[in-house]
Amino acid sequence: MTANHSPAYTAEEALDRLKAGNARFVSGRARFPTVQKEVLAELARGQQPYATVLGCSDSRVPPELLFDAGFGELFVIRVAGNVLGPSIKGTLQYAGAHLHTPLFVVLGHEGCGAVDAAIGEKFHGVHHRSRIALLLKYIEPALEGLDQKLPPQALLSAAVEANVRWTIRQVLESPEGRARAAKGDIKLVGAVYDLASGRVRFLQ
Repeated sequence: MTANHSPAYTAEEALDRLKAGNARFVSGRARFPTVQKEVLAELARGQQPYATVLGCSDSRVPPELLFDAGFGELFVIRVAGNVLGPSIKGTLQYAGAHLHTPLFVVLGHEGCGAVDAAIGEKFHGVHHRSRIALLLKYIEPALEGLDQKLPPQALLSAAVEANVRWTIRQVLESPEGRARAAKGDIKLVGAVYDLASGRVRFLQ
């Protein structure tokens, strides 16, 4: 079942909720250690998430936990390297057309293995298995213009952010992205999660 009415939150309110949730998560004051059966029963009738999050499959980066969000609050898409392949585009389109989430977040993370593998393939001639190599093709355009002479960790950090921005650019340049941006009814933001501190840095 899907919701076809207006979002319960504006994009700015949704972004404020993510920031506040991450602050609770970082400070050890998370709200959702368990979920009540009554909540599950209510959610079985339909969903109205306040944000869509495209994140990496890395087991250390679960959006619901790091944003301290409960069941039904986030529509989460996870794929290695938070890349924008065909099935991901379809899922994003579903979130926009049927769930009407006002906020879309592309969430990368420091030390991303997929981005690191893309760096190795593009700059150092490293070869990967065929399907992994296909996934990395979605990341490699983001690496254009990066300084290969940077220290490895600095290069990886720059590449992680560049990959987030590249995905955002692709969404914004899609027909649906242009149409909804023109209407002004969505907000699209990028963010990078720090594995060591638990903090999410939202990009300008």
